Amino acid sequence: MMPTCKIRSLTRGRLQEGSEAMRPEPTLNELLCDRYLDATGFLEPQTGLGHLRSMARRGSCRSFAAKPVPLALIDTLCAVALAAPTKSDLQQRDIVVLSDAKVRSRLAELVDGQPWVAAAPMMVVLCGNNRRQRILHDLKDIPFANDHLDAFFNATVDAGIALGAFMTAAEAVGLGCCPISAVRNNAEEVSNLLRLPDHVFPVAGLALGYPLEQQEISPRLPLRVTVHRNAFDETGLRGDIEAYGAARAAKQPYAVQRFVEAFGARDTYTWSDDKVRQYSRPERADFGAFVRSKGFSLK
Repeated sequence: MMPTCKIRSLTRGRLQEGSEAMRPEPTLNELLCDRYLDATGFLEPQTGLGHLRSMARRGSCRSFAAKPVPLALIDTLCAVALAAPTKSDLQQRDIVVLSDAKVRSRLAELVDGQPWVAAAPMMVVLCGNNRRQRILHDLKDIPFANDHLDAFFNATVDAGIALGAFMTAAEAVGLGCCPISAVRNNAEEVSNLLRLPDHVFPVAGLALGYPLEQQEISPRLPLRVTVHRNAFDETGLRGDIEAYGAARAAKQPYAVQRFVEAFGARDTYTWSDDKVRQYSRPERADFGAFVRSKGFSLK
């Protein structure tokens, strides 16, 4: 039986001057309880509590105020993000800052079905970069001996780490942001737009701006599904997924059901329904061919 958690809504409406000061700050436990159905008592550390609360309450921002984001601030965020860990100090990630409105507009066209991207005051694209490493080998006249899947994978993970750090830094200074995986929907066109050379590839975009509204907290899978002790364990997975889906549908129902023409409309449309329908259709089936065209061997 899944433990119950007293859930209170932490979603807020349009931000107004001084409105935050009128509301009590939720505790870390309250925020995590709102996020996880099986949340119990969490340790609230003596230091860093405000930072943890900020991370626990975050949500993707798709509604931005008509206020520009200073480029000097973006430069600071880039520097902070690139201070994040990197595999073996190889530093295989780059950030392309789209300060040109025309470039942002074209990127928004290449991101299918997400019109809000065009309204974002700023966008950056996080890229994996295995090119510099290969250039080092040319400079030192030493063969590059790792032309296989791990070279691509390491650069991808490096970019993902920098993406997470960038988002954390951006939200710490009051920006809202939303990652855009759809830059890989048309990876070749995005690569050409950004003039990415061989062995450099887009991992994710990031839309940035000052949020117009407080973001909604999306419930996550129960922690016992995704946090394991000493060994992987799927005991009770089916029941946990069903309980999570029902609770999430009651609290935060989907506004639109995918592919109704193929699957019909359900009275109760859950997270698992949505994810199964999403992956019932091919997505980015040509991405492997694109990566190979950039010079990677994925053997």
